[in-house]
Amino acid sequence: MLRAMRHAGMSVVVFDDLSTGVASRVPHDVPLVTGSVLDAAVLRATFREHAVTGVVHLGGKKSVPASIEQPLYYYRENVAGALVLLESMVSEGVTQLVFSSSAAVYGTSDADLVTESDPTRPDSPYGRSKLITEWMIRDAATAHGLSCMSLRYFNVVGCADPALAEHSGTNLFPLVFGALGRGDRPVVFGDDYPTRDGSCVRDYIHVQDLAAAHVAAVRRVTSGTVNQTINVGCGVGHTVFEVLEEIGNVTGKDTSATVLPRRAGDPASMVAATELAEEVLGWKASLDLTQMVESAWRGASASPQGEPHRFRQKEHRAS
Repeated sequence: MLRAMRHAGMSVVVFDDLSTGVASRVPHDVPLVTGSVLDAAVLRATFREHAVTGVVHLGGKKSVPASIEQPLYYYRENVAGALVLLESMVSEGVTQLVFSSSAAVYGTSDADLVTESDPTRPDSPYGRSKLITEWMIRDAATAHGLSCMSLRYFNVVGCADPALAEHSGTNLFPLVFGALGRGDRPVVFGDDYPTRDGSCVRDYIHVQDLAAAHVAAVRRVTSGTVNQTINVGCGVGHTVFEVLEEIGNVTGKDTSATVLPRRAGDPASMVAATELAEEVLGWKASLDLTQMVESAWRGASASPQGEPHRFRQKEHRAS
């Protein structure tokens, strides 16, 4: 995201509590302020010191299972954090905001393609925390004249640079690559969904495409007042088993899976309708599943320092 914004000629200040972020990934010529979005004093001082005019709000917790186990923690970090951020923006006259939301706000949908006007019935505290934040942003924009856009991410995967790879996480790609690295079978949560092969269907989007969508959104909120919510996805769905097959094709590894029961909060299918993003942002995803897997595998095959991992092999026993 930072690279894409700078490449577009935007001046950027990074504000991060570094609970999951890595300070060394921020270029030396980009200011880095270490702080929490729950700390209004630090936020407001940062806005003043760096003459901030707009915010891209990516800070928040994102695990559906963890949110079910720790709902109050998720509401504090995601909802209370966004509230303090909005209050600080209004106090300091910062009027532009792009918010990292999620397709989790839709919950379980029967639609083949989910549009921005479809019902929002989130299945998890994580999804609810994103939806509540969208409501707060919408109301604050109306009351205080902010120009805001909430981007509902679908499943973000891939890697723009091995040095920026995600080596942890609860999403499908890092879980599968972690299992392959240990010589274990990947795990699939549920094979009895009402889908073409029984596994969940998801709309996967490459992180580079996502970054480009944010650049387009920043340009839109700075070009005139807007108060809108937009899906960011490819508009194409792949099942978990189809993704495993593609990972096997790219890596040459056995991706036979161990099937466990469904996880709470996982809808059967979630695929984006993308017409609004094309119309409002002039943006459309350009990278396909193979490119997502190839780039993610390059990242997974590198250590956090960018050095290649040596993946050890072990025989897979039939279960």
